[in-house]
Amino acid sequence: MSTVIETGIPTGTWGIDKAHTKVGFAVKHMGVSTVRGEFREFDGALEVAEDGTLRAHGTVKAASVHTNQDQRDEHLRSADFFDVENYPELTFESTSIERIDDENYKIVGDLTIHGVTNRIELDAELGGVDYGMEGEHRTGLEVTGQLSRKDYGMKFSAALGSGNAVVADKVKLALDVEAVRQDA
Repeated sequence: MSTVIETGIPTGTWGIDKAHTKVGFAVKHMGVSTVRGEFREFDGALEVAEDGTLRAHGTVKAASVHTNQDQRDEHLRSADFFDVENYPELTFESTSIERIDDENYKIVGDLTIHGVTNRIELDAELGGVDYGMEGEHRTGLEVTGQLSRKDYGMKFSAALGSGNAVVADKVKLALDVEAVRQDA
């Protein structure tokens, strides 16, 4: 039996339900539009300890990047961006998770992309906790944040005559996570 403690999420290990999770991003293109993409291969978990300590961790296969445009996806896999030959995975490991209120959390952790690790802050909103159609315990989170591509060694930055970058440095992150309790 699990205990719901101050986290709002029952104790235990919650594994990502890949069929109901999206690891997405958005970046400005030429300063005039937004290109959105996602990674299709990933794994991760949220661990809630009896003492209320929270831990989140995950991995993403860089080659699984998908933006609905094959030529762009190949460019993103190249050394200009993710360099998937040398850096096949992106990883995240939380260093702290703070409960702000009943639904909101601040997640701080180490994100490694392109072989470079930086500290990142993410905002998470708890969608809820309930039981699924087969009695499995589920929870959902919407996680957002942003990062600088340059901070991760992604220096591709062709500029237009107007001064706008072909690909902006700032990348917005948007993860819709649904997780299932593994140790029920």
